[in-house]
Amino acid sequence: MGTLALFVRLAAASLNGQARYPASALMLTLGQFLATGIEVIAVWALFHRFGDVRGWRIGEVALCYGLVNCMFAIADALGRGFDILGTTLLRTGEFDRLLLRPRPLALQLMGYDVRISRLGRLLQGLSVLAFATVQADIAWTPAAVAVALLAVAGGVALFLGILVLQGTLSFWTIESLEIANVFTYGGVEAAQYPVALYARWFRHIITFAVPLACVAYYPALAILGKADPLGAPAWAGLVSPLAGFAFLAVAFGVWRIGLRHYASTGS
Repeated sequence: MGTLALFVRLAAASLNGQARYPASALMLTLGQFLATGIEVIAVWALFHRFGDVRGWRIGEVALCYGLVNCMFAIADALGRGFDILGTTLLRTGEFDRLLLRPRPLALQLMGYDVRISRLGRLLQGLSVLAFATVQADIAWTPAAVAVALLAVAGGVALFLGILVLQGTLSFWTIESLEIANVFTYGGVEAAQYPVALYARWFRHIITFAVPLACVAYYPALAILGKADPLGAPAWAGLVSPLAGFAFLAVAFGVWRIGLRHYASTGS
């Protein structure tokens, strides 16, 4: 069986298992939608009270918000296996059984537990993008759509890379360290706003260390046709999402190092 076909089969099995309890799946999805919707209200309240923030209108910020929530929702659905690697797979010995299967390990983990509930955040992100389209009068030309799709793909790769690194740490700690949430959920919070609003040292971290700005801020500027107040060239948004794929490649390199040093828990 081909790699893609196998992943589709694993994901379908996971989704089918959740679909056997439709009420639970629906409530979890609705809960995700409402929980993330509270964040939208907070952003709206900020701009309703203060108006534009350093030249950024609510519609322009909503574009960043919608993009980053869409990309994180997809990555969170695909990376659940890495997220629970320590507490669920390593401690129980189930990870050793995955190693025995003649199939790519990363593929097995990505298809391990694809959550329907993440659809709630995805729908909420798409709703905010629709709001941003009206408020910022965005013209979705083919070029703008291509930039948005590349940004989402790069963002999915970036957040998946963070989850892969979190799983790699579990080889030594046998825990899913909560410090990783600084870069996952904290990264979502940081990327929801234009990086031009942050201090220089923090901009450098989310641009060069964990390239959140590359998958959200610069593509948003390209879609809006807005000049970067920090002086980045106009073409930056067209290529910056590639940093997400580079981050994922580095993360899998670290993953292979951790895998070589893995010793069974003996469960």
